[in-house]
Amino acid sequence: VLQRRRRVIIIGKKSNRPFRFPSLETIDNKWQIRKDLFSDLPKLSPGEELNLTSYKKQCTDYLSLTGIRNGVDFVTQHITRQHNERDLEIYSIAIDKWLNEKRRLKYSELPKRLQTHNNVEAFLDRYKVIDPTGHSHTVVAHISKDGHYYIYPDPYQIRSISVREAARIQSFPDDYFFEGGRTAAFKQIGNAVPPLMATKIAKSLKEMI
Repeated sequence: VLQRRRRVIIIGKKSNRPFRFPSLETIDNKWQIRKDLFSDLPKLSPGEELNLTSYKKQCTDYLSLTGIRNGVDFVTQHITRQHNERDLEIYSIAIDKWLNEKRRLKYSELPKRLQTHNNVEAFLDRYKVIDPTGHSHTVVAHISKDGHYYIYPDPYQIRSISVREAARIQSFPDDYFFEGGRTAAFKQIGNAVPPLMATKIAKSLKEMI
C-alpha cells in the first residue's frame, strides 16, 4: 500500500489458545505514486468527471502485482472536485515548492491576498501535495470536505486527487464502485482499512485457526 499510515492492530484470542503474532514482511519501497500508481489514468481538469473511461497507458507492474487493475479494461469514478481561482493559485504555489524545493508550503508564506484566516500559525500545513516519487501521506475521511491536503503532484493538472486516485492509494481495485456521490465516496475511502492490508491480516489469522 503506497501510503504512510500508522495503525495499531489489536487481535483477541481465548486465553488457553496459543498465539503467534503474524511475522512482518519487509517490502521493496521502489514503487512511486505517480509512475506506478497514477500513470495509466487519464488527465483531469478541476471539476471534470470521468465516470466510465479507458486507461491511457499499459498496466504497471505495481498495479498488476497488487490486483488494483484486476483484468478490467475500463476505470470508473475518476472524478475530481471543482476549485475556485484562489485555491488553484494556492495549489500551484504548493506544487512548485514541493516539486522544485522539496518542502511543504506554509500558510504564512502565502501572499496576504490569498490568506483568509486570521490565525495564520494554526494553518501552517493546510495545503499538502502528494509525494509523486514516494508514498502518500495518510488518506482520511476529511478528504470528503475539501482536497487541500491531497493536491495532485503535477503543474499541468492543478487540482486535488480524484475519487479513483484516492481509492488506489488505499489499494481498492479499479472495479470497486463506491455508492453515493463524490463526497460519500471520498468518505468511504477515507474511513476504510486498505483492502491489501486487511487481506494480509486475514490470511495470517486464518493460518492460526
